[in-house]
Amino acid sequence: MRRFGLLVLALGLVLLIGCGGSESGSDVTTVKLVVWKPNNPAAWDSALVLFHAQYPNIRIEREIGPHSSSQFHDLLTQKLRNHDPSVDVFLMDVVWTPEFAQAGWAMPLDSLFPPSEQSKFFAGCIQADQWNGNIYGVALNIDGGILYYRKDLLDKYGFSPPVTWDEMLDQIDTIRKKESDPNLYGYSGQFKQYEGLICDMLEFVHSNGGDLLKPTMPETEQAVAFVRDNIIDAAAPRGVLTYEEQESLDLFKEGGAIFHRNWPYAWSITKESPIAGKVGIARLPTFKDGMHTSTLGGWRMAISQFSQHKDAAWQVVQFFTSPAMNRHFAILAGRAPARRALYSDSLVLAANPHFAAMYPVFETATPRPRTPIYPQISNILQRSMQAAISERQSDIPALAQDADTKIHEAMESIQ
Repeated sequence: MRRFGLLVLALGLVLLIGCGGSESGSDVTTVKLVVWKPNNPAAWDSALVLFHAQYPNIRIEREIGPHSSSQFHDLLTQKLRNHDPSVDVFLMDVVWTPEFAQAGWAMPLDSLFPPSEQSKFFAGCIQADQWNGNIYGVALNIDGGILYYRKDLLDKYGFSPPVTWDEMLDQIDTIRKKESDPNLYGYSGQFKQYEGLICDMLEFVHSNGGDLLKPTMPETEQAVAFVRDNIIDAAAPRGVLTYEEQESLDLFKEGGAIFHRNWPYAWSITKESPIAGKVGIARLPTFKDGMHTSTLGGWRMAISQFSQHKDAAWQVVQFFTSPAMNRHFAILAGRAPARRALYSDSLVLAANPHFAAMYPVFETATPRPRTPIYPQISNILQRSMQAAISERQSDIPALAQDADTKIHEAMESIQ
């Protein structure tokens, strides 16, 4: 912790010196920032300290919303729909840009965030932040689903990280039989009916050649059936049907699972857990003849169209998405930087050596469907897939047909 304290101090000095100090004048502008509940609150707390040291004439008033992306979306949309002045800057999930732009809630940033600056970020981040030729957000971090595994157990039985899902199941079967531990499960992921379910299922579906927006495709139905028959209440405990990121990570870091799907931030948490030093990471498996797929994720900062302090709001966005703060959140919170250059940064790689292997994943991560009604589409898919994987005798073709019909009706309503 002393090392982190010194690092924060050093970053503060870099920011104060390198960015030219604070604004002049005595008036203080309050910028209201709405964020979701972070996994590592200390990193955010120290970031706010650094901001206020650099900008004494801007005070950030932070509102912390729910940790669930879906619940946080509901909170934000209610505020923005009502032109709520209590929002100046907000965090925006990677799939929300079309909706927030189309509704006129997010302010276009083209004049502030030119192509010369955009090129410093991963292409997927820029694509996710654009709608109808304008850009509406600046990426705070990038995420992609990865496979965490018990390296000690795989090494013990002579296994390399699995390339296919079937190979993963074979390894699970062997290890669980030989370990004879009734409390050791094979897999932990996020299968509760919420946005995380879509992220997990996209990786199964697309790695089988399917498409989330085409539920009746044979490849899509086969992937859903694979999860129902081989993951839920099999490789994974039945409880994963109620797991979000934190619950699924808790099982893995306490030694209760061999494999675990999560985002890059989880690495730093496993390093301070009972399985510290026993964890490896790899690309998520694929099906035979399929492609390795990782769901593109991450948060971006956006400015409310209704903010009365847009200049100060942009300074907040510029600060938190700067190279120094990308480095800050990478080191203190394990958040993968959205800026490509930081994957050769010595401080970032010293704290997160696994990031070097993640660069190709982020270059090719698969986005979720981009549409102004994404929440509606996601809700349709969440209900359908939760029903499909929850019951062993579920009628997957019928559920897929129902979801397909509802998706088409929803899409036609905006044409």
